Amino acid sequence: MAVNAAPSGKAPPGRLRLAAATIALAMAFAVAACGSDTDNSAAPAATGSHSAHAGGSSAPPQPLRAGERFVDRKMAKAYTPAPPKGGTDEYRCQVIDPGLTKTTFLIGTQFTPENVAIAHHAIVYAVPPGGAAAVREQDAKTPGLGWQCFGGTGVAGAEVEEGDASWVDTWAPGATETLIDQDAGYKLEPGSLLVLQIHYNLLATDGKSTGSDRSAVRLRLTDGTPQTRELETWSLDAPTDLPCTADESGPLCNRAASVADVRKRFGADVGGMADEQVEECNQGGAPKPGDTQSCDHKVEAPTTLFAGFGHMHMLGRAIKVELNPGTPKAKVVLDVPKFNFDNQRLIALPSPVEVGPGDTLRVTCTHDAKLRKLLPQLKKLPPRYVVWGDGTSDEMCTGIMSVSPRKS
Repeated sequence: MAVNAAPSGKAPPGRLRLAAATIALAMAFAVAACGSDTDNSAAPAATGSHSAHAGGSSAPPQPLRAGERFVDRKMAKAYTPAPPKGGTDEYRCQVIDPGLTKTTFLIGTQFTPENVAIAHHAIVYAVPPGGAAAVREQDAKTPGLGWQCFGGTGVAGAEVEEGDASWVDTWAPGATETLIDQDAGYKLEPGSLLVLQIHYNLLATDGKSTGSDRSAVRLRLTDGTPQTRELETWSLDAPTDLPCTADESGPLCNRAASVADVRKRFGADVGGMADEQVEECNQGGAPKPGDTQSCDHKVEAPTTLFAGFGHMHMLGRAIKVELNPGTPKAKVVLDVPKFNFDNQRLIALPSPVEVGPGDTLRVTCTHDAKLRKLLPQLKKLPPRYVVWGDGTSDEMCTGIMSVSPRKS
C-alpha cells in the first residue's frame, strides 16, 4: 500500500512484520472457506489455551469460479532455518514469480506450511515491475534459498523501501483461503513479483531446528474488469510497554536493556520500533508502562473498511479498533475480547464502514505478563520488560484492516 494511502504519521505496512491480513469482506464481500473452518466469530477461545501454535488449516480451497485460475508455487528447495546470533527466530524471504504477462488481480491466497512445528507465520508482498530488478539482485547475491529479511522484505531498492511493496496477504495460525465475492482484488501489473516472507520460530525446540521446510502457496487470479475495485491493507499499530510482574526480576526487566536486546537480535530497524511508536503515539511523551496501550491513527483519504484482523503474540489478551472514540460518531470496528494466538482468523465487519479525512482509528491492546509462567515456550526464558519485537517472545499490537479507497 502506498504510504500516502495509509493513516497519517505511521510506518507503511512494509515495516510491520506480523501476521495478519488474509482478505475477506463482509456483506458485499464474503469469507468463504471449505469444510468446518469458516468462522467469523469476534470472540475466539480464551488466551490461556495457547500452545506454540496449532499450525495451518487443512481446509482445501474452494473450486475455481468463472474467470478464475490457480497458480501454484512451491519453495524451490527445502530450507533449514538458521536464526542469527543464537536466537530462536529467523525471517526468510524468497522470490515468487507468478509469470504475469497482463494485468491481473490477486483475489485469494492459500499458504500451506510443510513444517508447522517451525512455521510461525507467512506474509505475501506484491512488488511492482519497477522494484523487480532490486528483488532479483537481492536474491542473486545471497547464498542459498532466498535471504534473511527482518523488518519487511529486506530489499534495499528504492521501489521497495518507499512503500511500493504492498502487503497483500498473510498466513497465521487458523487462517484459511479467503475469497472475494465482489469485483475487487489486489492489482498486479505484468512483470510484478511476489516476495514470500516466512517467520520460522524455534522457541518450542530450544533453538534447535526440527528439520527443513518446503512450503507452498496457491494464488487465485482473475483478469478483472474496468470496474474492478483495488484492495489495500492498513496496519494500525500501538506500542507494547509491558513491565515484569511484581514477583519477577532480572536484567531484562529494565526497559532500556530489553530494547537493546531486541536491537541486538533483529537490527536497528526493528530495535527502534519501540521508541518510535512511543514518540508517535504518545505525542513525544515518555513510555507508559502497563498492560494496556493504544494509539490513534488519522485517516487521510476517503476509504471503505471491509474486514479486520488483530495480531499479538503469546501474551496477548484482547485487541480492539475503534472509529472516532469519545465522539458522538464513535463505533467499534473490530473487537477481539479473548485473543487466541492459535486462532488468528479474519473477522468480517457486520457491514462496510466508510471513513475519511477527519476520522480517527484507535487501536488498543491488552497484554498479560502473568501468562509467561503458564506457557511452556516462555516460562523457560528469563523475564523481560516486553516491547515491540519480531520474536515470538517479544510482542506486537497490530490491527489489520482490509480496505478500498473511494473516489469521493
